[in-house]
Amino acid sequence: MHSFGYRANAVLTFAVTILAIICAIASLSDNFNNPSPTAHVQVLNVNWFQKQPNGDDVVSLTLNVSADLQSMFTWNTKQVFVFLAAEYETPQNSLNQISLWDGIIPAKEHAKFDIQTTNKYHFADQGANLRGREFNLTLHWHVMPKTGKMFADKIVMTGYHLPDRYR
Repeated sequence: MHSFGYRANAVLTFAVTILAIICAIASLSDNFNNPSPTAHVQVLNVNWFQKQPNGDDVVSLTLNVSADLQSMFTWNTKQVFVFLAAEYETPQNSLNQISLWDGIIPAKEHAKFDIQTTNKYHFADQGANLRGREFNLTLHWHVMPKTGKMFADKIVMTGYHLPDRYR
């Protein structure tokens, strides 16, 4: 007969193997989900646009962010991290990306939202590069699963302009 320790080891090994198989199936099942999120962002107001004493441009915006990210939630989704970024080009850099707002969506019930907010983080540029600048607003998201790999995607919204003069 086998000892108690040998039997316990066999049961534990079997349980861990089954758990690993279930986790792999859960992770692979996310590949069959084709999310179709939608988002729209309006710049309602440029609250202020200033040049700081150190030469940096700083902007405060009032934004209306509406999105429907419910299609990203499956039975394997733990939460979704979402953030809104302003992206623009300058002579020094081909891509400048500044996070304006972010949030964590814990459940599918909260994944459809329409909020009006000011930018949570400074919209600042090192130098006087923002006057009259065109920029894109990009809604990024990272889907964090209960098991498996995290994936990310984005929606780019174009056609936004900053004022030509400081306010």
